[in-house]
Amino acid sequence: MKKKKGFTLIEIVMVIAVIGILLGLILPRFSGMQQEGNIAKAKAELRTLQAAIESYYGHNNGVYPTTGNFKKSLEAATPNIVKTVPVDPFNASSKAYVYKLSGNKQYYVIYSVGPKGNGKASVANSGTVSETNATSCIYVSNGGNDVSP
Repeated sequence: MKKKKGFTLIEIVMVIAVIGILLGLILPRFSGMQQEGNIAKAKAELRTLQAAIESYYGHNNGVYPTTGNFKKSLEAATPNIVKTVPVDPFNASSKAYVYKLSGNKQYYVIYSVGPKGNGKASVANSGTVSETNATSCIYVSNGGNDVSP
């Protein structure tokens, strides 16, 4: 009598179940890694934007870009500072990092809304940065408290 070669239905179901369990364990780790990657990306891009703003300041007689046309100012600056302003990986609505000047126009803050999507920051005339939803906000500033954790 010949033995049939192949798998039984039970063996196939067991293999599929094991693969499903392994995927269930692995996939949540990948989403956490993606969020950590986006945080690192946002911090690096904010540092790049900070350098671009300081370069703009140096080439424009000690004047920072205005809040309303921050992106256009950096992209159109002479000499060319940045080709395009990077986008915030956490801001689904406008895709832009947020830039704010203090009332006396001596200090600025650039921030990402962060992983929770609700972070906000502002800068006072003294250079102090105040945050809303500090666990989510990622920022850089030329004020006293320079970089968010």
